[in-house]
Amino acid sequence: MKKFGHKLICYLLVLLSFNLSLIGLENRAQASDGAFYDMKARAAYAIDAQTGQVLYQKNANKVYPIASLTKILTLAVIEQDVRDHRLSWKQKVKITPTVAKVANDWHFSNVQLNAGERYSIWQLAESMMLVSADGSAEALALASAGSTAAFNKKMQKVAQAAGVHDAKIYNMIGLPNDSLGKHRLKGVANDAENKMSAKDLALISRYVINKYPETLKITKKKFANFDVSADQQYLMTNINALLPQNGFAPSGWTIDGLKTGNTDAAGKCIVTTGTYAGRRVILVALHTKGDWNNQSKMQKEFYEALAANYQPVELQKITDLPKNVRQTRLVHAKGQHHVHLQLAHAQWIWMKKGDDWRATRPCFVVDSAHRSVTGKLTAPVKKGERVGSVELRIKGMPVIQVPVTSRQTITKRVL
Repeated sequence: MKKFGHKLICYLLVLLSFNLSLIGLENRAQASDGAFYDMKARAAYAIDAQTGQVLYQKNANKVYPIASLTKILTLAVIEQDVRDHRLSWKQKVKITPTVAKVANDWHFSNVQLNAGERYSIWQLAESMMLVSADGSAEALALASAGSTAAFNKKMQKVAQAAGVHDAKIYNMIGLPNDSLGKHRLKGVANDAENKMSAKDLALISRYVINKYPETLKITKKKFANFDVSADQQYLMTNINALLPQNGFAPSGWTIDGLKTGNTDAAGKCIVTTGTYAGRRVILVALHTKGDWNNQSKMQKEFYEALAANYQPVELQKITDLPKNVRQTRLVHAKGQHHVHLQLAHAQWIWMKKGDDWRATRPCFVVDSAHRSVTGKLTAPVKKGERVGSVELRIKGMPVIQVPVTSRQTITKRVL
């Protein structure tokens, strides 16, 4: 009876998957109900940076203002410019009166920039990421593209490369449009702000960390000197309270990034990243509840709860899983009724401590390209071709999909 019940559940899940795909809702991990941690934020999203496994999500696809989290994207554009030799880290940028006005406005986050003074690309990037210097971000963007609109296009290009195709981007800082004065966008509402989802920011952060490892060389610094002028120096203190030895550093983790943000519309926002047991995790939270200390406390609690309740385990081969997902029924095939499956690749997965693979209730789901009207795998299939995924249900986490391929080539039956 138990075996029949499990098969029935899998069959119903296949049908549900089919229906969801018809209405464009194939993302299976939407709710945070029963999650191992409750992030007090408007939206949140956490992933394993190497595999993309979703560890937590709350309103993850809803679009909200992101404030200075924008500067992750701004830095990526500058890093690409340096790689392409359009800019160099040692190159000096002359500060215009317009940029100096933003840089020295006490309403904004800043280091002092003097009109007519020259600062290196590295200095400006470091101050933008450590203390969220708005004037530095503006100076970098103008050095890169010459105008806000032109730089926005470069940011969109990076976002698209990261898999984000609908980002709303109005400037390089994350401030409302009218805060940029002469460099604001014409024909755009004064209160227009950059908007993305928590998932978008996680994808962009993952892309930036993987493609531009120099990012973390900046964001892991706790202190750095900024030479305002020949006779004036400012000691910058990284505002990330989760860095090692800081008050909210999570036990067992090494946090080395990434960025905070705040505007009236966005509220307090944060992206952090760090490593534990050889795995890198990225955590995004938008419009967190309470003050900055409360935000840092929640981030710390999340990381510690993850490590206390879960551990990364390598799923090496499909025979590690129960027999029900090692093969599947095949329709419209010549002389075959079943096909043997294999993992597309070994994969590290955050598992509930004390659970084995059976506890995840594995279930095979056919990819839409190979799915019959009844939800079954349909011929033809080629050896090594992806045909679907095995869904794993890990307690307290969203469902994870592990890609699987066919172990054999099977031709279609000729009628």
